Amino acid sequence: MLVLVLLTGFSATLFAAEAPETADMKIMTGQADEVEGLSSDQQSSFGGKLKELWKQTGLYRFVNPQTQQEKERDYLIAKERETELMETEPQKGFLPVGLSQVIMILVGLVLLFLAIRKGFEPLLLVPIGFGCILANIPMAGIAEPGLPGNPDGFLYIIYDMGVKTGLFPLLIFMGVGAMTDFGPLIANPKTALLGAAAQFGIFATLLGALAVTPLGFSIQDAAAIGIIGGADGPTAIFLAGRLAPDLLGAIAVAAYSYMALVPVIQPPIMRLLTSKEERMIEMKQLRHVSKVEKIVFPLVVLGLCAFLLPSACPLIGALMFGNLCKECGVVNRLSETMQNSLINIVTIMLGLAVGSKLAYDKFLNWQTVGILLLGIIAFGIGTATGILLAKLMNKLSKEQINPLIGSAGVSAVPMAARVANKVGLESNPNNFLLMHAMGPNVAGVIGSAVAAGVLLALCG
Repeated sequence: MLVLVLLTGFSATLFAAEAPETADMKIMTGQADEVEGLSSDQQSSFGGKLKELWKQTGLYRFVNPQTQQEKERDYLIAKERETELMETEPQKGFLPVGLSQVIMILVGLVLLFLAIRKGFEPLLLVPIGFGCILANIPMAGIAEPGLPGNPDGFLYIIYDMGVKTGLFPLLIFMGVGAMTDFGPLIANPKTALLGAAAQFGIFATLLGALAVTPLGFSIQDAAAIGIIGGADGPTAIFLAGRLAPDLLGAIAVAAYSYMALVPVIQPPIMRLLTSKEERMIEMKQLRHVSKVEKIVFPLVVLGLCAFLLPSACPLIGALMFGNLCKECGVVNRLSETMQNSLINIVTIMLGLAVGSKLAYDKFLNWQTVGILLLGIIAFGIGTATGILLAKLMNKLSKEQINPLIGSAGVSAVPMAARVANKVGLESNPNNFLLMHAMGPNVAGVIGSAVAAGVLLALCG
């Protein structure tokens, strides 16, 4: 699965290289070319791109450690990127300031309504919605840096401490790992392909965002928007915080909103792309997975990631550490803490911090509208490609799988698996797909983290 996602991301990057070159893309290629001694023609060739991707792997760096010159180059590129972000003129809103603040407070109230009344991801939408309200109160300065002699707003401090540094998403991934059972994936490894196929929406949307030239998305912005298609909130926040911090609020709200709307968005796509006979396919009971297999699995995945894609190791490492603590059986206190106290505390902080980025001046503009539209397209493509690959696998294999489980390749765990099971039961009351769907579902968590690593390596 790691290799499949790497190849998908590599292909998308080749196409993206043909798009109009922005200042950010020049930083990524031009300066690096000078250091490595390659001409722009060579770099634009297939061999040049392959060489650059190869140098991002752990295999290469174990043999060829990064030199001081390369470290200085990376530092200069990062500083220039930071300077450009600071000098970029923000998108102008289309409403007066006072009215914009009122509208954003109403948006916060709508998020609270969806969480409390409708039950849509309440653990996240309640703090996000309340943070949105706090961030738009005039003169309060709750989400802003303090003026000289005054303290910073407390939401600004939380954001700066946990989201800007990327700490909160990693702690969330620890908790997710401690709550995840990789048994269904280990029992039926080919379902990992479905989890990888669902990540195609990420890279397709990256290209779509670059194509919408009037909105002026850079390749970093496009990469951060595309990750919405993975339906993985922490991963979206982690990548947006690194590549497009100004778009974090819109990206986070889109990611979590579409995760919450999985039961609404996915079923029509599932019914459109499958026949009733396909939805009725019953699958064999999964084999028993031993404790040794469950302990070895996170170590193997982390090892592969370290050799092939070190940039994904923060997310993958946190996920696999949490899972290892759960499966090894000797640190139950640590596992229980990650599953309960730690993830609950971090969820509160993360939600408030994300809500703080929903200030009127960062949200009510045409870029945000574009992000919301591109996000749902990414989610739809990810759902569809998982289903279509499952149908293709049925053509090539004697052992049939129900194509509905392909939709669970997006990493909205375990909601996407439950939706696949529900749609399957509608066509066949004896068709219990939940455990089978959990295979591609947890593979999607790994796949979205790997995709984020690919985008961070190629676009960061």
